[in-house]
Amino acid sequence: MGVDYRRIGRRIQERRRALGRTQDNLAEALSVSVGYVSQLERGVTKINLDTLAAISAWLGCGMEELLLGVNPMRADYLDAEVQRLCARMDERQKRLFLAIGEDILRLTEGKE
Repeated sequence: MGVDYRRIGRRIQERRRALGRTQDNLAEALSVSVGYVSQLERGVTKINLDTLAAISAWLGCGMEELLLGVNPMRADYLDAEVQRLCARMDERQKRLFLAIGEDILRLTEGKE
């Protein structure tokens, strides 16, 4: 599985816009050009970890949100991950997934 830089860039852009901030604001905070920010958001330029850390701090989120689209600090993040996984499955795979989930519940009930 490779790194999806376009998806990371899209998450940066979505988060930035949700906060009402511009590419100019981000470029200034990073001391880079607006063109560079644009390239990051389009996934044209690969982002390094230092830059990702700076952007996530500026956006007020964790790096994992930008990398993976999830926030493990949220109580419901696993629900979103299960939904995302199910969305990729066909009907047969969903039935198998459901059966496995039911087996897990049956085998672990009362063991907590």
